[in-house]
Parts: sequence; structure tokens; C-alpha cells
Amino acid sequence: MTTPDADHYVYIVQCADDSYYTGYTTDPQRRLAEHNAGEGAKYTRGRTPVEPVYLAAFDSQSAAMSREYELKQRRRSEKEQLIADADEPSWPDDGSDAGDA
Repeated sequence: MTTPDADHYVYIVQCADDSYYTGYTTDPQRRLAEHNAGEGAKYTRGRTPVEPVYLAAFDSQSAAMSREYELKQRRRSEKEQLIADADEPSWPDDGSDAGDA
């Protein structure tokens, strides 16, 4: 499913109104910044700031988008359980510390 070199991500952010938004991206740091700048999905534009609560990496776009669809079909309670069971979201480094950016 995933490797350290994964380029495709599914994420869940918690919005300021306590709702959740699920999405797909190839760059989690950029996408989070877009959401918080009001440039992300229409759903999140009036619900900033958003906080990352779940991130999963995939080797292929099709696998990631299948997972995104699956998560979007889940009830809130199921998403909350997934978030509770997951490790803290480990979003890729934004490059400010060094390494590959």
C-alpha cells in the first residue's frame, strides 16, 4: 500500500466549525496551506483554520483516490474512530529543517 517514497495522499482536516473534510493531494503541506488561505475546497473556505487529523500515503493515485472515496462515504462517527485509532498525522516536512523538499 505505502512506501516511504509515496507520492499520493489522502487526508482529513478538522475545520473550525468542528466538521471534517476529506481530500486527496500530492503535496500535503501545500494543500493544508491552501485550505487555510481560503484557496482550498469551497467547503473549507468559510471554515478556517483547518487542522490536520489524518494522513495516509499511497503509491498510486488510483489507490489514494479509492481510499478518499471510501472515507467520504463514512459517517462522522466512523471517521472519528479512524482518527482516534491512527497515529498522530505525520505530514511531510515543509523543507524548512533541511533534507529533500
